[in-house]
This record gives sequence, C-alpha cells and structure tokens, in this order.
Amino acid sequence: MSNQPAYRFKIGLITATIWNNDGFYSVDLTRAYKTQEGDWRNTASFGHNDLLNLSKCAERAESWIAKQLAANS
Repeated sequence: MSNQPAYRFKIGLITATIWNNDGFYSVDLTRAYKTQEGDWRNTASFGHNDLLNLSKCAERAESWIAKQLAANS
C-alpha cells in the first residue's frame, strides 16, 4: 500500500479512507470523537447515530472505487 490514501472524504464525524494497492482497493471507516482533554481521536466503533453516515460513506466509497476500476479497464 502507498503511504498516501487514494481518496479520503468525510460525512459528519465519519471518515472514509480509500487505499489502492496495485488495483486492489480497501477502505477504512472511522469515527472522530473528542476526549475529555479536548484532543480529537478516531475509532472504528460506531453508535446508533453514526449508522446512516457510515452507510453513506460506504456507498460513496464503493461508487468511487467502481469509477476507478471502470476507468482503468
């Protein structure tokens, strides 16, 4: 995998990071949260209120990857 993501986007507190490893794409989905000290962190644990944005991020990531694969074929 490259050190830089192929694409990254956010919807609300959810971030999708897409990685390209020689044409094989993988996606990391994370949720941002603030600690009691005021520092921002990320987690791969999601609550009920995150699920709609999580599903939208997954759908958008799938669409972006499909476009990349179609352009390269």
